[in-house]
Amino acid sequence: MHNIFPSPSSVSTADRHLLNRHSGGLIWFTGLSGSGKSTLAHAVEEKLHSLCVRSYVLDGDNIRTGLNKDLGLSPEDRKENIRRIAEAAKLMADAGLLVFAAFIAPYKQSREYVHKLMANWPYFEVYVKCSIEECTKRDPKGLYKKAHAGEITNMTGISAPYEEPEHPDLIIDTDKLSLQQCVDEVIRFLLKQNLISTVFQPKFDELGKVKS
Repeated sequence: MHNIFPSPSSVSTADRHLLNRHSGGLIWFTGLSGSGKSTLAHAVEEKLHSLCVRSYVLDGDNIRTGLNKDLGLSPEDRKENIRRIAEAAKLMADAGLLVFAAFIAPYKQSREYVHKLMANWPYFEVYVKCSIEECTKRDPKGLYKKAHAGEITNMTGISAPYEEPEHPDLIIDTDKLSLQQCVDEVIRFLLKQNLISTVFQPKFDELGKVKS
């Protein structure tokens, strides 16, 4: 676009990471509705916040009540939904935050777009795996019931596709593990990827929550 000149910051990304004592980055939780993406993301955020790690959760329903309230559930709108979220997450990661995005992101193409967009920042895809049967059984928002009754169209996993990740960086089986076990797995992963400084390791060990 013409006549657009991004303004550079005098504070570098490295400066923000040094201040925080941890890296900024994006962890994308993908999975079916009801798989536990938001629950897990918020539980991890709560644990990290108690240990002074600066993080923030971007959640599907919250985004659709504000930034993306003009979008529907068509394939085109779903892709635009993910694009906007990814752009917002990139800015937050550059600001030094560890961002947890909890969105279905059903299409492989959209997830690949996010991966490319985050090329200069730490980015990892977490597949929150849960069977459609278990998700339907949980149905915390009553969406599957409405979909089966024909009240909702384009329901992922029912009348719209979910393209399962082929090579996620981490798989969390929420229908086999407790919430605490899932949180521990994610935090172990963050430590392993150096997204959380090793300065936090003793704090995790002292609590007896995340033993290596």
